[in-house]
Amino acid sequence: MAETSAIPSASGRLLRIQEAADEVGLTARSVRYYEELGLLRPAARSEGDYRLFDESDLERLRFIKGLRDEAGFSLAEIAQLLEDEEARQRDREAYDATPDTEKRRLLLGQRIETYERQMETLQAKIERLQAMVDQARERRDCSSRMLAELGPDPSRDLR
Repeated sequence: MAETSAIPSASGRLLRIQEAADEVGLTARSVRYYEELGLLRPAARSEGDYRLFDESDLERLRFIKGLRDEAGFSLAEIAQLLEDEEARQRDREAYDATPDTEKRRLLLGQRIETYERQMETLQAKIERLQAMVDQARERRDCSSRMLAELGPDPSRDLR
């Protein structure tokens, strides 16, 4: 049976799990795990029940990977951030769909609560990272003091 590199869809190409994983720099196992955790839902399934991923899935995988690898977020924190984003999208759609001022006030209040929760998560991350920077600075300063206590480097005088 011949492998296809991508399956076309109405909204663009659809990739199988290994192809999607390769494209974003993850393993297929990681992608399956993110799906199990509810962080990702594949766009479709093939007739053979293969997971199929579209460009929005790839963007979401890149976002998850960036939060995990570059920003050091836990998968639980990522799940909360993704849920907050989905809630904001639902609130935006509900806001646009209703002319009712009271309903709009309620939706905006919910949106503000979501932003507050997100800011708390991000602020906690900043504080943890700042503590790590402070500890590294203290260790560097201690090593610098110890080096200074050893006196001048005699090998430098020979150059």
